[in-house]
Amino acid sequence: MIWKNTPTLELLNASGQNTLVDHLDINFTDFGDDYMVATMPVDKRTVQPVRLLHGGASVALAETMGSVASVFCLDNPTTHSVVGVEINANHLNSAKEGDLVTATVRPIKVGRTMHVWEIKINRGDGKLVCVSRITIAVVERR
Repeated sequence: MIWKNTPTLELLNASGQNTLVDHLDINFTDFGDDYMVATMPVDKRTVQPVRLLHGGASVALAETMGSVASVFCLDNPTTHSVVGVEINANHLNSAKEGDLVTATVRPIKVGRTMHVWEIKINRGDGKLVCVSRITIAVVERR
């Protein structure tokens, strides 16, 4: 298991209260030894004008997944925090309004000062919508 601090669904979902995560209705639904899963509705908050999932909403979901996963890999979350330093996303297929997308985050590297994560976002029928990679820096709290 990669988690230094054991996640629970209650902790995962509570971490996003009163944030963009809450506004976008991102909901953690599962986790295992080296992955986390969350969903996000494709609705008026997350679509572009033609009623398809907005690429920026996919990136917000991916950044959420990588950041939250990194927090649970910290040796000492009272003295250290995490910040995203780079993210990329390939938008491969569309998701339409009314769908629910599911994101799964898995580690590429979890080091002492840098974490790299891959996030795959799928629509309800399982088709891959977006694949993203984020680099997270582990920094001392100020």
